[in-house]
Amino acid sequence: MLYRIFRFLFKLLFVGIYRLEVIGRENVPAHGPVVLCANHTSNLDPPLVGVPLKRKVHYMAKEELFRVPVLGWLISRFGAFPVKRGGVSKESIRLAIQLLKENRMMGIFPEGSRSNAGGMGKKGAAMLALRSNATVIPVAIVGEYIPFRKMTIIYGKPVDLSEFAGGGSESLEAATDKIMNTIRQMVTTHKIMGKN
Repeated sequence: MLYRIFRFLFKLLFVGIYRLEVIGRENVPAHGPVVLCANHTSNLDPPLVGVPLKRKVHYMAKEELFRVPVLGWLISRFGAFPVKRGGVSKESIRLAIQLLKENRMMGIFPEGSRSNAGGMGKKGAAMLALRSNATVIPVAIVGEYIPFRKMTIIYGKPVDLSEFAGGGSESLEAATDKIMNTIRQMVTTHKIMGKN
């Protein structure tokens, strides 16, 4: 219930203040394990990615956020779980894989931090998807969080990573590159079409 209430409030914020346009929602499976992979531009990205969807989206979040009064309580109820500073622990990976095997949906930003926008993607998203046989949906966030200036979120068609199954570190890097290149192409195409 709490998740639905805050999802509704965030929806009012994004639609009313940021004039959010949603494209490709039908590409997100209604059932089964899903990894949403998005570009990262702001701390508002996690709720933005989840708000247009009926399914609950789970995220990894920095451990220190859970120590903040009220905030820690809220994000834990929204499906977030902590990741220690300096890297993702084996425990976090196990929990993420378990959630996916329970047919849940994970939201991941392969770029890592917002400061790495456009840089090398991290391999976690590809690794989780391949280990859990989850569907990978590329998500492009286009626009800036400027009040009353249009923003767009695009859910692309699934990215096929089957060619990288069973491979090592190089295969994970190649799979991550394929995901990131798909997202960048979605952003570029949308901008070229002049819609933002």
